[in-house]
Amino acid sequence: MRTMKHPSKFLMLSVVAMIAAATAQAQISNIRPADQRGINVFETPKTDSMPFTKLAFSWGGTFTQDFQNLTHSNTAIPVMVGTVNSNALMPIGSGFTTSMANLNFNIQLARGIRTELEMYLSTRHHTDTWVKGGYIQIDASPWDIPMLNDVMKCLTIKIGQYENNYGDSHFRRTDAGNGMYNPFVGNLIVDAFTTEIGGDVTFQHKGFIVMGGLTGGTSQGQVQAPGKHQPAYLAKIGFDRQINEDLRVRLTGSMYNNAKSTSNVLLSGDRGGSHYFDVMESATSTEASAAWSGNIQPGFSNRVAAYVVNPFVKYRNVEFSGNIETITGGTAAETTDRTWRQLSGDLVVRFLPRDMAYIGARYNTAQGALVGLPGDVDVQRTQVGFGLFITRNVLAKVEWVNQNYNGWPTTGIRNGGNFKGLMFEGAVGF
Repeated sequence: MRTMKHPSKFLMLSVVAMIAAATAQAQISNIRPADQRGINVFETPKTDSMPFTKLAFSWGGTFTQDFQNLTHSNTAIPVMVGTVNSNALMPIGSGFTTSMANLNFNIQLARGIRTELEMYLSTRHHTDTWVKGGYIQIDASPWDIPMLNDVMKCLTIKIGQYENNYGDSHFRRTDAGNGMYNPFVGNLIVDAFTTEIGGDVTFQHKGFIVMGGLTGGTSQGQVQAPGKHQPAYLAKIGFDRQINEDLRVRLTGSMYNNAKSTSNVLLSGDRGGSHYFDVMESATSTEASAAWSGNIQPGFSNRVAAYVVNPFVKYRNVEFSGNIETITGGTAAETTDRTWRQLSGDLVVRFLPRDMAYIGARYNTAQGALVGLPGDVDVQRTQVGFGLFITRNVLAKVEWVNQNYNGWPTTGIRNGGNFKGLMFEGAVGF
């Protein structure tokens, strides 16, 4: 949605910001801050000992504004559809992109029980306000029973529609208007992110993490098409510990398995859309129809089995984050599975008092098979970024990105494809 068409929604966000500033958000327990304090927070920590006194309510929001200066090119031969070359790329130049904004509501219902409603106010993909999801989270027993109190010291229960806890990259990605946690502008090439209806239980004790979950396998509820869909299963096991004052080490392994679905969107569930606008897209495309520019969506709509290992190491002000991933699946029409493999690693150095500034670099490569192509294709992306926190709620970023496409046939629009250039982004979170 474009800001010129919907100014009332940004007025609403301004009002929310003023209300949020006056709200006692400190009364909401086990919540990830939407500002700088939320960086490198993964699963909800079990360290919040805030007593419950009464029903508490808080509002918050995030929004981003980008300025894009990218160029793109390809070597595909013309393919004429009538008088139009379908392999002609969209002419692009420098300019501001569509603003994106999120709105969050949190309510502390009882001791250790809170609910959250997450909304997209303005995104590239959706032209109206959409609810991202809503869920209830239980971190402590609402009844003061010693046995339950002891059990819940290590458990977190989550039920509703919410962001799947598959892998760790979803904790460091940009989600529409929320760009505070991502040191770069773009996410991974194959972006494993979706919201599904279900529940999970997470065990955390002395740095050890074990999670198991079950969802419906789609981003929406479904009672139709019996026999054509099955539940999706999630699991994560790992270790995350501050070894000493200088060193933090985290290593997790995750899996997601959905044997049958009418519309699985693990790899295409980002309803906000990419922050790289119109790159490598046809001249006849639109922002909404080509909302995931620069990403690869393998099209595993019927079945998918995904496995990922995520190392994370932070030594003083230097942090490394990795993503080693294998994903297999297919459409209902395919009799054999296809496989995609993705590798990513980024190094970030934070400096100045309170880590107000950082520099970082990421290399990301993805390789696999797409429907209708004779062999594997691969995509390589390099990102170099710099960020400065004006305050803990306001972040300014600049990124240089270079992405190459290899293996596409000469009749495909991505043959010899490349986009590169600078991105500038302002992000706010409160």
